[in-house]
Amino acid sequence: MSRYDRYVLSQLLLLFGFFALILVAVFWINRAVVLFDRLIADGQSAMVFLEFTALGLPNLIRMVVPMAAFAAAVYVTNRLNGESELVVMQATGSGPSRLARPFLAFGLVTALMMSVLTHILLPASINQLEVREAEISQNITARLLTEGTFLHPAPNVTFYIRSIDPDGTLNDVYLSDRRVEGETVTYTASRAFLVRDAEQSKLIMVDGLAQRLSEEANRLSTTNFADFSYDISALIEDPAAVRRNIRALPTWELMTDPAGIEESDGYAQGPLAEELHLRFARALICISVALIGFSTLMVGGFSRFGVWRQIVIAFVLLIFMEIGRGLVSEPVLEDPRFWPLIYIPSLAGILIAILFLRIAGRPLRIPWPTGRQEAAA
Repeated sequence: MSRYDRYVLSQLLLLFGFFALILVAVFWINRAVVLFDRLIADGQSAMVFLEFTALGLPNLIRMVVPMAAFAAAVYVTNRLNGESELVVMQATGSGPSRLARPFLAFGLVTALMMSVLTHILLPASINQLEVREAEISQNITARLLTEGTFLHPAPNVTFYIRSIDPDGTLNDVYLSDRRVEGETVTYTASRAFLVRDAEQSKLIMVDGLAQRLSEEANRLSTTNFADFSYDISALIEDPAAVRRNIRALPTWELMTDPAGIEESDGYAQGPLAEELHLRFARALICISVALIGFSTLMVGGFSRFGVWRQIVIAFVLLIFMEIGRGLVSEPVLEDPRFWPLIYIPSLAGILIAILFLRIAGRPLRIPWPTGRQEAAA
C-alpha cells in the first residue's frame, strides 16, 4: 500500500469513526428515552436500564455503519478535490480506478466490521436481551412491589399497594382481574405476602374482601375472607413457550440446520433464507456505498458551485438501493429459492461505481458547436 493509500485510508477511518459516533449518539438518545420510561415505570433500577441500552448498541451500530461509511467517503473525496490533492495525483498519471484503491480498502474494512456485527455480536446481544427480558418478566418483586402506583402486570389486571413494610408485608392491597369477558373480580386486603412455591408464585391476602361482578346477570357477589391465596403465575409469560427471535439465531445454525429451526421455532424457510443472506449482503452494502461516495464525485468536473449535484446523485442512488432491498425481500420470503435476489442491490451499487469510474477516466465529450461553426451554418 502506497503512502497516498495509507493517507486517504487514515482520513476515511477517522471521519468514519466521527460520523458513526454522532449517528449512534442520536439514535441511542431517541431509543433510550423510550426504554428509560418503560423500565423505570416497571420498577427496574438504573443498572438494568444501562444493561439494556448496552445490549441494544450492536443493532444501532449495524444501522449506522453504511451511513457513516457513505458520509466519510463523500466528505474525504470532497476535501481531497477541494484541496487539489486529487488533481495532483491525476497529473502524475493516476486514474480514477487507481485513486479508488483506498476507498475499496475502506469498504472492505467496514464490511469486516459489519460481518462481525451481523454474524457474532448482534445475534449474541439479541439472545442475551431476550434472556434478560424473560428474567425480568419472572421477577415478581420488580413488577408488583411498587408503592402508591397502579400497575398493570398483565392485560386487564390492575394491582395497587399503599405501602410496604421492611419485612415485606404489603399493606392495603387492591387487585382487579378482568381477564374473563363479562366478569370482574376485585380483591381488597389489609395485608398480603408474596410467596414462591416451587414453580408457582402466589399472593397470600389476609383479612380482605372479594367482589365478583357478573355483567350478564347484573349481579354483584361479595365474600369476606380471613386469608386467600391468589396464583399470579398466570400473569407471567412462560419463556420456554416463546420461540427464539429470528435475528438471534446463529449464522452457522441458519446455514446447516434450517429444517430443525423450522420444526423447533416455527419459522418458514423463506424468512430463514432472507435473514441468512441479509447478513452477508449487509457487508457488500458497505463496499458499495464507499465506492459510490467516491466515484459519483469523480464523475463531475470542476465547478465553482461545488459538487453538491454529485452528492445529491449519490444520495439518490442510496435511496434506490434501499428501495431495492425492500423489493427483493418479498419474493425470498415467499420462496427461498430466490435468495440470490438479496444481493442484487449491493452488486448493482458496485457495478454503478465501476461505471462511474470508467466515465471519470474517459469523460464523454459532447460536440458543442463553436462560434465559427455557427457562423458557417
